[in-house]
Formats: sequence, C-alpha cells, structure tokens
Amino acid sequence: MSNYSVGPRHIPRHSALSDDTFDHIRELILHYEITPGEHISIDGLSRAIGVSQTPIREALARLESEGLVIKEALKGYSATPLITKKEFDDLFQFRLLIEPWGAAQAAENINEAGRDALQRELTLADEATMQEDSFVAITEHDARFHNLVARLSGNNSVMMAYERTHCHLHLYRLYFSEKSNKNQRNKTSVDENAVTDLFRHYYSADTGHLSIAEHKEVTAAIIAKDPVRASAALHAHIAGSREFLIKTMDVLGRP
Repeated sequence: MSNYSVGPRHIPRHSALSDDTFDHIRELILHYEITPGEHISIDGLSRAIGVSQTPIREALARLESEGLVIKEALKGYSATPLITKKEFDDLFQFRLLIEPWGAAQAAENINEAGRDALQRELTLADEATMQEDSFVAITEHDARFHNLVARLSGNNSVMMAYERTHCHLHLYRLYFSEKSNKNQRNKTSVDENAVTDLFRHYYSADTGHLSIAEHKEVTAAIIAKDPVRASAALHAHIAGSREFLIKTMDVLGRP
C-alpha cells in the first residue's frame, strides 16, 4: 500500500531519527498495517512519516536483519510472509535445545544483580496483566524475560541464538493477522472464537496468566540456584508455548 495508516508523530532530528523511523515502520508491520507479502513503498513511507528516504532505507535494512522484510533485486522491499506451522515448530524445537541449558547456566551463575533483574521483570509482568490490551503487554514481557534468562546464562552464543529466532515478532504478526482478518470480515465464526480463546488462555489477563506463572517458576528455580529445576521449568514452558502455537495454526488452517 502507498497510503500508510500513520498518525501525526514528532520525528526528532539527527541521531534519534533513524531509531524512531525504524520503530515506526516496525510497528506498522507488527500490527498488520503493512501486511505479509505486501510491497513497501519507500516514497510512500517517506511522505507518510515525514522524513527523507535515507532513514527509511536505513530502517528497512535493519528490519531485513530481523526477518520482517525482504529485499529483492529490481523489486525493492516487501514484508515477509507469516511463517508456516512447520517453521514455527522448527523454531520452537531449536529453542528447546538452547534455552533450558541457558536457564541451568543462569541458575549456576546467578548473583544479586541478576536476582534483582528477574524480580523487576516479574513486577512488570504483573503490571502488564492490568493493561487494556494485555496480550501485547504480556508478549513484550515474555520477550524481555527470555532475553534476560539468556543473558544471565553468561553465554553470548546462547543470547544471540535466542535473539535471532525473533519468535515474539512472529507471534505478534500471527495475532494481529487474525485480528485484522476478523475486522475485515466483520463477523465471528466458531474458528475465530477458538483462535481468540487460545490466545486468551496463554497470554491474556482473564485466565490466570499461564505464561507468567511459568516464568515465576523458572525465576524461583534460578534464584534458588537449582540448575536442574530451572532447565526443566523452562523446557516445560517452551513446550507449552509450542503446543499452544501449533493448535492456533491448526485452527487458522495455516500450512
């Protein structure tokens, strides 16, 4: 699309310009205002956001590294397609290999600063459940929590491997894809209710905050310096996330 749905924004100058432009375009992609597979007009974004084409190009190059856009010769940039059920499954199988080990290492290496960081993040998680769109807030907490555990492992390779999965970016796009499709159809089917119920069960504020409860168990094990328990708790958490996503993809009928 060329007429991007962008409200008025203050775009700062110089060093902050590129970051703000990146965040703005990233939000358009995650919230399905730029749809999967859609061609991205650099000129259209430049006019809509009110910046030159240079920060737009810089932002798109960064988004390409996150797997949110692709660049093709002679065609330019487009938003990447939603990943398939097989790709989601492969991603979570990979996480099951690296993250539980990282949690065990975090338990062995935990210090006072690490304990404080984990406890602060759980406080933010509880605050997230009180927000109007709890899915978004809890998913943002989920990304920060897993990143923190990976960092506390003390292993940069684990941390970088987790960050490169971009799993939460894919989850955002799946969620907002479903919401957008419902709005466009202007009706609710049994399948659509099932998808909403699946997201609510795992991420929303009215069913016990399952993902946060699991994060608290992982945190307790790490703080107790119990690597076996920490590894098992994070493995169970990721396995549960995988099962939830596969069910969601099945309901959506995605390949």
